[in-house]
Amino acid sequence: MFRRLKIYLRNFDWLIFAAVFLLVIFGLVEIYSVALGRASLDLLNFKKQILFAGAGFVLLFVFTFIDFRFLKSLSRYLYAAGALVLAAVLLFGQSIRGTKGWFTLAGFGFQPVEFIKIILILFLANYFANLATKIKTTRHFFFSALSALFLIVLILFQPDFGAALILGAIWLIMILAAGFKKKYLIIVALAAAVILSASWTILFRDYQKQRIMTFFNPGQHSLAAGYNVSQAIIAVGSGGLVGKGVGFGSQSQLKFLPEAQNDFIFAVIAEELGFLGVILVLAFYAVFFWRCFKGLRKINNDFGIYFLLGATGLIFVQMFINMGMNLGIMPVIGLSLPFMSYGGSSLLSLLILVGMIENIIIKAKISY
Repeated sequence: MFRRLKIYLRNFDWLIFAAVFLLVIFGLVEIYSVALGRASLDLLNFKKQILFAGAGFVLLFVFTFIDFRFLKSLSRYLYAAGALVLAAVLLFGQSIRGTKGWFTLAGFGFQPVEFIKIILILFLANYFANLATKIKTTRHFFFSALSALFLIVLILFQPDFGAALILGAIWLIMILAAGFKKKYLIIVALAAAVILSASWTILFRDYQKQRIMTFFNPGQHSLAAGYNVSQAIIAVGSGGLVGKGVGFGSQSQLKFLPEAQNDFIFAVIAEELGFLGVILVLAFYAVFFWRCFKGLRKINNDFGIYFLLGATGLIFVQMFINMGMNLGIMPVIGLSLPFMSYGGSSLLSLLILVGMIENIIIKAKISY
């Protein structure tokens, strides 16, 4: 037992851990700053996030020591359980900001869709790994597509367009990694157009349509639907080189910037820590991705390769879209900034994902 622990710790990628740890710390600092500006003297959200961070890092190490092959063997059962939970949240869940996607217990909200992202990566990685030595046919393409689409439709009924988009991105990244022919990309584009058109007509609510329309001209709606984006752009631009200091950002502290601790925490970072703070945050993300892709070269099993590509793809796409939302170059679709935004379910799921990445990299190093 102790010998195994020693081997794992010796091969543990501490740079990945350090990058993630510092991102979480930066997030906590800005959540604390926002809480001060909201006159939240009890700092409830900040205290909750500390609890989630502590629990998340414990889970990170727990999943580091869980053999990924065990999780691989459970992928089908986890997929079925995840689908049932998504159906249950539609029936019994709580609505928050127009989305019925939460269970509430003892004052804590639980958002199942954050864990569904991991389940889809597990399921697709297992499926594509089993096809590694086979010809990838249309049947395989459509099976993987329908597997992802089933979860996406359940999520669109909440409706949570941001999470649905992320699941679609995970699937797209993994079919590209699997090496399907280019003709399938045309099918993907046509299917996406049909789904978006149907969602716009049937599922999207007025405020969600307005968010997307605002993306094309935020200035026209700067006092209405485009208010969040306009204030975020102002906050980012006002930070200058070194920022105004933690707790001294005018847009966040004077409540001009809604959802400052969630969707728009990047704008708070830019305003209070300036360009240098943003560069530092981007450097932490860069170290994380660099170490993941460096570890990818040593992985000698197809499941590990697919899983690592799906996991890093999830984090990158979510990071890119969130930052784009804050800069006004992407529509506001309710996606958090990985490791930094307030939200227990998101933080826990991402730290579990990092633990699974560590296990795959450790296993590769031991057998390399």
